[in-house]
Amino acid sequence: MIDHQQRHDRMGAVTRTSVVSAVVNLVLTMVKVVVGLFANSQALIADGIHSLSDLLSDLLVWVAGRHATQAPDEEHPYGHGRLETLATLILGVLLIGVGVGIGWDATDRLFHPAELPQPGMLALWAAGASILVKEWLFWYTLHYAKRVRSDMLRANAWHHRTDAISSIVVFVGLGGTMAGLTYLDAIAAALVAVMIAKVGWDLGFEAVKELIDTGLEEERVAAIRATIATVGGVRDLHMLRTRKHGGQASADVHLLVDPRISVSEGHAIAVMVEQRLKHEIDEITDVTVHIDPEDDDAAPPTMGLPLRAEALGRLDRHWAGIAAANHRTGVTLHYLGGRIEVEVMLPLAIVEGDPEQPRILGERLQAAVSDDADFGRVTACFH
Repeated sequence: MIDHQQRHDRMGAVTRTSVVSAVVNLVLTMVKVVVGLFANSQALIADGIHSLSDLLSDLLVWVAGRHATQAPDEEHPYGHGRLETLATLILGVLLIGVGVGIGWDATDRLFHPAELPQPGMLALWAAGASILVKEWLFWYTLHYAKRVRSDMLRANAWHHRTDAISSIVVFVGLGGTMAGLTYLDAIAAALVAVMIAKVGWDLGFEAVKELIDTGLEEERVAAIRATIATVGGVRDLHMLRTRKHGGQASADVHLLVDPRISVSEGHAIAVMVEQRLKHEIDEITDVTVHIDPEDDDAAPPTMGLPLRAEALGRLDRHWAGIAAANHRTGVTLHYLGGRIEVEVMLPLAIVEGDPEQPRILGERLQAAVSDDADFGRVTACFH
């Protein structure tokens, strides 16, 4: 999961960019609306109202960011990253709405060119300043989005870029109108409206895919596979699944290892895989590893086989007539190939003096369980 330092960095980035963006949008709103009124520019007034709507999106980013970076709790054991995904979806929808709105207005103006206002030079200067400020705000927010790997901040950065584009539309429209090219404003606005809607669609579509647990891209999955393969003791892997949540990603995987290693060695391999994935795959923050002694997809199922207590009870009954079995010091059970293979530890003293006795005892132990379909090979080990 995201550690404390990552949450602190992300919250700092969200707060910093939201505050700066809110202040800039508030100033732009007042400047464009006031200048638009004095310079007789309906387009600039509309662009000012557009900047006012950005204040709402900045508030959305700040609130969602605060919740998304909270540590996991009992109700949200996987953290709150999906809140960021939801905010990204809302911003995507907002961009689509902006694109549709600009396109609608452009189409309307194409059919009513006589209604275009005659703005003054002050409006042109205000639109130009808005382009520069919004473009700077885009790069500023995008820098922090990349730094903390936040799709939500990246979405908001592109929102700033669309604001700059809409100001370009206003600038071109104002210039074209002042030069007598009455259709230039509407045509440019229609083209940019398509661009804005496309950006909104892409952001929203990616957010929807994340909300329905779409996995990572093929190249990232391939990188995960390659990283796991570098861990010693891993023979193969299968059932690798990934999902994204708020700029981060989780993975769970089944690893095939030597079926006769100890539980602690299998655990050590799993921990190494987890640590290496988190270290080498940037977006991975949570890993679940399942250790398999054989391939689940190909091997016979072991479901229905008796667990240790019942299995030992049945072995006691099968070996009741073999006195040496009462001296066993340990029994290891291997659930392989749909059956239970048994390794029984016996003291060497019970077979001393007769070199054939270990083999004979082993055969007797094997024969005693031969009628029980749940048991496979029996191996007698002496120490």
